[in-house]
Amino acid sequence: MQLIDGKATAAKIKEEIAAEVAEIVAKGGKRPHLAAILVGHDGGSETYVKNKVIACEVCGFKSSLIRFEEDITEEELLSKVRELNEDDDVDGFIVQLPLPKHIDEQKVIETIDYRKDVDGFHPTNMGKFWSGHPVMIPSTPAGIMEMFKEYQIELEGKTAVVIGRSNIVGKPMAQLLLDANATVTIAHSRTKNLPELARQADILVVAIGRGHFVTKEFVKPGAVVIDVGMNRDANGKLIGDVQYDEVAEVASYITP
Repeated sequence: MQLIDGKATAAKIKEEIAAEVAEIVAKGGKRPHLAAILVGHDGGSETYVKNKVIACEVCGFKSSLIRFEEDITEEELLSKVRELNEDDDVDGFIVQLPLPKHIDEQKVIETIDYRKDVDGFHPTNMGKFWSGHPVMIPSTPAGIMEMFKEYQIELEGKTAVVIGRSNIVGKPMAQLLLDANATVTIAHSRTKNLPELARQADILVVAIGRGHFVTKEFVKPGAVVIDVGMNRDANGKLIGDVQYDEVAEVASYITP
């Protein structure tokens, strides 16, 4: 079994981006500017946005973090989105999800200029992506494809099963695997005989949002297992969707 080290892969990519940015700036070009809107104080969102700010520093980007309290009105948030759309200094931005329940997330996503939609969630970007002409690719599936590339994991002709059907991970992951000429099945919580189906996979990507859901009964010996899950156990410890210790015994490659 070989561990797939996503942190090491990310560090290598950040170095490459930093060198590219330095070259752009040295030639008198504009330093890339990424902005993020954070509403409220959700723990996961705080961590996620903090990591984005740090990544910008490492890559030589300019970054802006725009904070609002949970009681912001939908119209106030939409007004800020429109403002960033028109700000020529901002190259791209994200509105961190989830948003408070009184705000329509889809309305916010659709208000973002698709050319600045770094998450790739705008319907125009989703349509271009699914039709084979991507502008922005959702970051988690794109990152997984980078890991396959880094570890020279062959996808063409392989059987892939994606457990999870979200617009953020499951669906776009399936499309990227299809683009790489894998044969793909999307499974989910209501799939019948899920362990049996998953055991057919050469490539198993798990993004179902249930802690330690996938055990070794789901995994074909020698399969590549990618665990996208981020859950908390009863003690508040961060765990994945995969029961790592036992699955590691049968997988050829696995993420922590």
